[in-house]
Amino acid sequence: MTLLGRLSNGGRGRGRTRTAESDSLREPENHCGPANHCGPSNCQEPKSHPEPKSRSEPHSHSESQSHGEPRRRKGPDPRAWAELLRLPALFTVPGDALAGAAAAGARPNGRTLLAVGSSLCLYEAGMALNDWADRAEDARDRPHRPLPSGRVRPVSALAAAGALTAAGLALAARAGRPGLTVAVPLAATVWSYDLALKHTRVGPAAMAAARGLDLLLGSATTTGTVRPALGPALALGAHTLAVTTVSRRETQGGSSAAPLGSLLTTAALSWALTRRHGTGTADTEGAARTNSRATAPVTALFAMPATALTTVLTATYTAATARPYVHAALNPSPPLTQRAVGAGIRAMIPLQAALTARAGAPGTALLTAALAPAARRFARKVSVT
Repeated sequence: MTLLGRLSNGGRGRGRTRTAESDSLREPENHCGPANHCGPSNCQEPKSHPEPKSRSEPHSHSESQSHGEPRRRKGPDPRAWAELLRLPALFTVPGDALAGAAAAGARPNGRTLLAVGSSLCLYEAGMALNDWADRAEDARDRPHRPLPSGRVRPVSALAAAGALTAAGLALAARAGRPGLTVAVPLAATVWSYDLALKHTRVGPAAMAAARGLDLLLGSATTTGTVRPALGPALALGAHTLAVTTVSRRETQGGSSAAPLGSLLTTAALSWALTRRHGTGTADTEGAARTNSRATAPVTALFAMPATALTTVLTATYTAATARPYVHAALNPSPPLTQRAVGAGIRAMIPLQAALTARAGAPGTALLTAALAPAARRFARKVSVT
């Protein structure tokens, strides 16, 4: 090879050396450093392996879905609304109107069903309004609740409370003026309790008044009068007063006096229910109006079952509340206190059934008692407190 050829070859060799050196210096630009464990082929095609994003950078919508990150719902969350409205507690509401109708000596009819619908709407309005009014307190003590957790907007809860109240009053008005006369103060009591009276000394009394008015609503819509139902309304109000008193400490605990007082209230109500029974009004009088000659046989047929059924339902009511109240009194911790409150709420069903049976309506009492298993089953999925 000529001298000129060697010089030219040497120049190209040195050029390749410099190129290789410059490539090695530019290698980090391909993001294929040793820490990334990239092979030579990956370094030649850096675009096929984009640089991974840092954790602080926002992900796109598709990336959020692929990694299972929570995404914003487009519509309402049924689970959150079930928790907000405490749907299992709804099973404790129909018995109010049924007990009121039985106390007035009437069988359930279409107006009674309107009273039940009105009661359900007003009850759920109180549930939604309760969480709206307590949203700041729940953010501190129960951040998992639908409003503080952001699953339900406060404005939606308030709007639901207003709409349900209007629906409840409309159903009561549909049943007639006597029903509306009771439904208006009932709705006013519900709103006053949630917005102003709940954390005052008269709070439990206001809640008790609301539950008593709910029973009177069934009597007023069915028969147009409330006088015969005043006694059962007072009994249901006394039970509600006891449960509400316990519930005021359900997030903090530390009070044995309230569970003990509720236990004494249960004992007093049980004694009053079994002391003297009705001789038959609702179911038996309905049959008597159909056939006056059958009045005596029908009354004799239902008198004994109504008495025995009242005793059984009263015992069921006592058993449902006694044990949780005793546990909460011995250990007034928040979990046991909340369990006592839940038991007290569900115990309204056997209490309503006992009041109905005592009024002489065993068939309606059994219908009311049949709601208890459903309430217990749904309470395992959604809390009633």
